[in-house]
Amino acid sequence: PVEATISQIGGKYKAVILYHLLNNELLRFNEIQKQMPQATAKMLSRQLRELETDGLVHREVYPVVPPRTEYSLTERGKTLAPIINEIYDWGRAYMDGSF
Repeated sequence: PVEATISQIGGKYKAVILYHLLNNELLRFNEIQKQMPQATAKMLSRQLRELETDGLVHREVYPVVPPRTEYSLTERGKTLAPIINEIYDWGRAYMDGSF
């Protein structure tokens, strides 16, 4: 079960992308990139594509000029909220030196 979960949310930026989508519901590619300046556009695109393929993220492309792409969590993706929030809480405690 741990391996199955990590196969879905593992990856350099997947959990961070999921965290931002949990807190914003809908984000454009550039908005996600602003939240994660250390991620290259290529890496971010790859991670978003994998999350979409795994059924965790929905991508909506609007045929306008310039093209507009929005990302949101699927219902399946929303089920990860408790896990992502626990990862956040653990990370906050670690950064604060609580343990």
